[in-house]
Amino acid sequence: MNNWVQLPWSALAGGVLIGLAAALFLLLNGRIAGISGITGGLFSLRRGDVGWRVAFILGLGISTYIWQQFFSLPAVQIEANEVLLVIAGLLVGFGTRYGSGCTSGHGVCGVARLSPRSIVATFTFMLTGFAMVYLLRHVIA
Repeated sequence: MNNWVQLPWSALAGGVLIGLAAALFLLLNGRIAGISGITGGLFSLRRGDVGWRVAFILGLGISTYIWQQFFSLPAVQIEANEVLLVIAGLLVGFGTRYGSGCTSGHGVCGVARLSPRSIVATFTFMLTGFAMVYLLRHVIA
């Protein structure tokens, strides 16, 4: 059964589950399932607004643990040094704040709602990501 995880079916199942979760979150809570917005809301505490945010974020970590009980996780290989990872993390954080959302908010939820702002944001970060990978692996390297 572990071979199933390596086939495209696992990617399809993951995509369906993410889409279903995002749709249910919007239908049941009236909120967009954007990770950066949910996390950022913890820093501006409002009464009655903390519990669901903490539960959502804990669910992200717990789901990995549950998956690991049934399937092995792929090996993680990071080819960048720690300084570059910190810089990349800061740039992603800056871009998320500047773009008013992250890949889950814009790319999954916004595009599904046909939001013009989210479509432009998703196109921009995808194009930028492709360009950076190409530059780093084929031009600079």
